[in-house]
Amino acid sequence: MKQYEIAKKKVLTPEISQISVYAPLIAAKAKAGQFIILRVDGEGERIPLTISSAADDLVTVIYQKVGATTLALDQLNEGDCLHDFVGPLGEPTHVEGYGRVAVLGGGLGCAIALPVAKALHEAGNQVDLIGGFKTKDIVILEEEMGKACTDLHICTDDGTYGYHGFVTGKLEELINSGVKFDHVFAIGPLMMMKFACKLTEKYNIPTTVSMNPIMIDGTGMCGGCRLTVGGEVKFACVDGPDFDGHQVDFDEVIARNATYRDFESKAKEAHLCRLGGGALNG
Repeated sequence: MKQYEIAKKKVLTPEISQISVYAPLIAAKAKAGQFIILRVDGEGERIPLTISSAADDLVTVIYQKVGATTLALDQLNEGDCLHDFVGPLGEPTHVEGYGRVAVLGGGLGCAIALPVAKALHEAGNQVDLIGGFKTKDIVILEEEMGKACTDLHICTDDGTYGYHGFVTGKLEELINSGVKFDHVFAIGPLMMMKFACKLTEKYNIPTTVSMNPIMIDGTGMCGGCRLTVGGEVKFACVDGPDFDGHQVDFDEVIARNATYRDFESKAKEAHLCRLGGGALNG
């Protein structure tokens, strides 16, 4: 098998896919919470993807087709090779015997919540894994998540499956029922993590969030992934991606990410035009 060859590819939903890449050196060292940076080809941009699992010389990542690079990535199939695949990067999630913990995953964030919950469970913690999705049709990794925790709670925004509501609603329901959580891990969209932290702050529960802002080199040199934590500038790629959620300036991160929306939209449009032109030309 060639270096960075895609050994397995699986479509999870029409918009989300999973690939397992042959990268034995990375697989041997990867821990929960760490990520890789890849390039599809020599001209492509570098994008970070959190490691969903690593075993048998394979590193598995899950991605959503939201931009030009993930669309290009999705055109590759089993047997194709990535140009670059670097890692493991970032600090691993701090795992210890907390007691009872809740791990919140929002949408694609469940792919990151999965290895974190698994590591915490294997460390002897009682783990409530709360996975949130917009609707039943886009629920992913349910079987895998069920094996990685003590209790799995699936939530859907529209109530088509599991708990009707957001992961924060389910978390508060558990707290109000008398469950005492010693720690909460929140992983997913920025707004979800922001409101999860507001909730846990109210109940005085220590909370860790996994930050995945704009990132370029993954070494802390470019400064693209900077964020403010407790009034200090931190870099998600080397200081994180895990941070104390009660200290993160979420409004700043949300505003910075919005700055690049037009650029990302135009890049995606240009990529789709190239695909369309290729198809028309034969």
